[in-house]
Amino acid sequence: MKSNMARGNLILIEGLDRSGKTTQTTRLVETLQRKGKEVELIKFPDRTTPIGRLINAYLVDKSFQLSDQSAHLLFSANRWELAEQIKQKLENGTNIILDRYVYSGIAYTAAKGLDFQWCKNCDIGLPKPDLIIFLNLINNETRSGFGDERYEIKSFQEKVKTQFELFFNEQNWHTIVVDHQTIEQVEDKVWKLVFPLVDHETTTPIDLFK
Repeated sequence: MKSNMARGNLILIEGLDRSGKTTQTTRLVETLQRKGKEVELIKFPDRTTPIGRLINAYLVDKSFQLSDQSAHLLFSANRWELAEQIKQKLENGTNIILDRYVYSGIAYTAAKGLDFQWCKNCDIGLPKPDLIIFLNLINNETRSGFGDERYEIKSFQEKVKTQFELFFNEQNWHTIVVDHQTIEQVEDKVWKLVFPLVDHETTTPIDLFK
């Protein structure tokens, strides 16, 4: 892609389970659409792909046994399935909103005790977001409504949060504390971070994880 061509922005919303990611990504897409922006929402894992269907079986069926290494590689492979599609859409001017991505993959596996750097290595070369927003729920006791999937356990979510905190100084990373905030208040904070990015043409090449 030529550096003087405008492209779409890659915007990621991360967070623990029940922190409001799906609500905020959906609302952000709707806002961008109302403002006439080309936009697409991608959720990871994408359970519609061949690898995604295998991941879905692993998440919902706790009798489905995989080594932690195998599971991590599957989640990474799911992201790689869509890597070229993401690049092409960005180059064609579409803004892409991600609900979970590389950071979730690393945090969830490292929370099981696997080497942090090994977890990162699998995603080297994937498109890197222009903006990362982490929805941080500080008081775990206020989080409710967990489902029945493999990782939807409060004690494990605390371990995941500890791994996420290792990213807090990453470039383009912003944390929003969602405790005692309404959906609308969080939405407003998200938009204040997103607006400066989408209000101007992005001409820099797509960054990659290194």
